[in-house]
Amino acid sequence: MNENVLDSSYSWGRLAISVLASSAGNAAMWAVVVVMPGIAAEFGIERSSAALAYTFTMAGFALGNVVFGRAVDRFGIALSLGFAAVLMSAGYVLAALSPSAAFLLGAQFLVGLGSGVSFAPLIADVSQWFLRRRGIAVAIAASGNYLSGVIWPSLFVVLLGDTGWRGIYYLLAVVMLVGLVPLAALLRRRIPSAAQATSDAAMQAAGRAVRFPRWVLQWLLIFAGFGCCMAMSMPQVHIVSMAVDLGYGAVAGAQILAVMLVGGLLSRLSFGVVADRLGGIRTLLISSGLQCLSLFLYLPFDSYAALMAVSFVFGLAQGGIVPCYAIIVREYFPASEAGSRIGIVIMATIVGMAVGGFAAGLIRDLTGSYEMAFVHGIFWNAVNIAVMVFVLFSSRAGPLGAAPARVA
Repeated sequence: MNENVLDSSYSWGRLAISVLASSAGNAAMWAVVVVMPGIAAEFGIERSSAALAYTFTMAGFALGNVVFGRAVDRFGIALSLGFAAVLMSAGYVLAALSPSAAFLLGAQFLVGLGSGVSFAPLIADVSQWFLRRRGIAVAIAASGNYLSGVIWPSLFVVLLGDTGWRGIYYLLAVVMLVGLVPLAALLRRRIPSAAQATSDAAMQAAGRAVRFPRWVLQWLLIFAGFGCCMAMSMPQVHIVSMAVDLGYGAVAGAQILAVMLVGGLLSRLSFGVVADRLGGIRTLLISSGLQCLSLFLYLPFDSYAALMAVSFVFGLAQGGIVPCYAIIVREYFPASEAGSRIGIVIMATIVGMAVGGFAAGLIRDLTGSYEMAFVHGIFWNAVNIAVMVFVLFSSRAGPLGAAPARVA
């Protein structure tokens, strides 16, 4: 193979394998959302305490994106993914054996740590194999997360009545070993040096620069990522619990979540096409602005039909946000740093999801409803928009080497 591998049939085949791997690996975050009411009931804890299981999962997920992002830069995606699959399997078994809520939190962190390989590191690997269609390719790779959310929760609620939440975790332990490890083996091939050089040269010529040191841009992206996902976490983390509170039940909540994620899946693909035309920052601002508007729609409506419709609109609005960070990193930073830098920014978005999920549960416990939690999310969404508008107006076209300071 040579530099012509970029945007090739092999690239698209590798992307398909990556989506399957992402769909399996990302089951962790959706499993804990569905089983959260059952965990609260079994251990006799409040909703905010049960939400800590999600928080610990996402904390591990955040760290895993950075750890495995660096591993991908050094060892490649295949070895990283195979090791993470074993780690996740062990974590699920430990979670299923949990004698207490405190023990469960540690196991959830381990599961989250391994599942981190399934998002930013996979996206970073995919981005190396595309140039002209990088936006849509990254969006498709990131859609594995939502495809996971469409498939797994509906299966989990069916199994919940038969096996309980512990049985679900045993099943996932097996899936990680028999599903992810073979997929990892199919991703052994590394990007040829000639192809990477071609990609780097093209990005140098068409890259973007900012009017301040790039370490400042890195921190701005971190803060923006945190803000958008503080907002995003409210519906995604608590919609099942909200449906239970309103008397619709966990099955109905899982259905609403699935509809939300179908919207998110469509959104990610659509905004991927937009990103190839408008670039990462403008596309992110469009998606983030629409997410903010859709959050307002949750305030006046609480019927089952209305929640279903609003959640679909929310999914259509917000799905394009997170993949745009990977595109922005590739626009402003060299390809050799993709795994590490994308991992750091995606870590910030996951921390936002983790902290936001806990904060929403705490606000619900203090106020008796989720209304103020949505207001809290809208505030953080506005913060995200403000930061990215500042970055947009501080940007200029130019080669990647034209920044006022060296890459940190």
